Amino acid sequence: MLPGTSPNATVLDSAARDRTRVLLLFSLSGRLRPRDTALGALVDRYDYGRFASHLMTSQDVLPVPVLDERIAPRRLRLPHGDHGLGLASLRILVVATPRGDATLVVDCAFAGETTAGDLAAWLATTCFDRERIELDDRPLLQTLTEQLGRPLALGQNVHQLVFPGGRLHRELLSADEARKAILLNEIVYRGRMPWNPATPYDASLAPHLRNHGLTLSALGRGVSVQAGWAPHVENGLMLVAVGMVSALAVLQRTRLAAFAMMKANEQALTDSPTEIRSLISRLSAGVNELQLDLAFGVEAYVDSLLIPEMVMEAFQSSQRDALGIRDSLENSARMVERLTSVISARSAALDAELAERDERRDRTVSGLVAAATLIALPPTLLLAFFGVNGTNVDEHRSILDLRAYGTAYALAWLPFVVLVVIGYVLLRRISTRSGSLLPTYDDAVPVPPPRPPSGSPRP
Repeated sequence: MLPGTSPNATVLDSAARDRTRVLLLFSLSGRLRPRDTALGALVDRYDYGRFASHLMTSQDVLPVPVLDERIAPRRLRLPHGDHGLGLASLRILVVATPRGDATLVVDCAFAGETTAGDLAAWLATTCFDRERIELDDRPLLQTLTEQLGRPLALGQNVHQLVFPGGRLHRELLSADEARKAILLNEIVYRGRMPWNPATPYDASLAPHLRNHGLTLSALGRGVSVQAGWAPHVENGLMLVAVGMVSALAVLQRTRLAAFAMMKANEQALTDSPTEIRSLISRLSAGVNELQLDLAFGVEAYVDSLLIPEMVMEAFQSSQRDALGIRDSLENSARMVERLTSVISARSAALDAELAERDERRDRTVSGLVAAATLIALPPTLLLAFFGVNGTNVDEHRSILDLRAYGTAYALAWLPFVVLVVIGYVLLRRISTRSGSLLPTYDDAVPVPPPRPPSGSPRP
């Protein structure tokens, strides 16, 4: 401690860094449900300074570390060499959100001075050839998969946080605007977009830049340069970037899942109500998962509620705009909402079809019962008549002798025949009754003619 300073002295958010630090953030496509581990919470793995109280409050929403290892730098090998940049330290973490969205974090610090050109080449290699990064002569992800015991794969989303140190740090803060633009353009675009000061300024190609004198922030879609920040601010920026990378991966997965569900709904070829109900149930469960992903995998990380501080809010807002998360979230939410409407409409159509089928079945059963009753009652009466030991029944005559028993047959059948005829006539009158179930245009309320514009003569 310096003489004359208090142990309660204020820790500044700005600081000079001796060595360049780079954080590589890779989204992982496999679901990794976090469990209780000895690693504790993410707030316990890094120093977050004055931001720690916010993170302690929101730690149930934050990603959870499932792997944290400090590794000897020589064990990491890049496919095209290290471009003259030796590592002084290496730390690898795998963090997972409560929804199981995993992100690989590679925390590197370089041993010597770094130039913008060498750093841009190193960033390009670790981004575009990330599947070929090796640890102990084996693919990095294969080693991590064996340690975690779960299959993982690299996703499509990468973000690289660069915290310049040494000569590069001083040059970025003290160089003139032209030189600063050249350096930032080379780093942010990984050397893939040469800077030509003679060309007109193009806001779509220039990094989003904030320069406060002691600190500098330049943001692109895949690379962020943050110079002059204290370590606890750097760690907070890393946490914000992890949330953004995870949110973008969730949005992409949600979009693909929504298209797959739409295709499953369109290609379903079944007439069985049981199978249709099963399809609707699966689609509804899938939509519920999509809504949970959008709520707790995206919306939870795209606002400033986790770390409500100006430094974090500025970086989060800039990165959210650069990644287009807000528009993607709105579009995905509308897609899920319309998919929900389609599923509801299909469920309503199924219910209507089943209700109509049940109605037809009830009418058929009622008709059969009525017909059976009509058919069964006259023979029952006749059998009762012949079973009576009356004087009109001759045991020596056949019951089919109509000359002897014609009157009995007529009395048994005539009322039911008359009933059937009357019922048929009534049904015909009901079905052919004049009038329509839908109103005609003549019954509609007349629409008044349009009013002429103000000031124009009336016809």
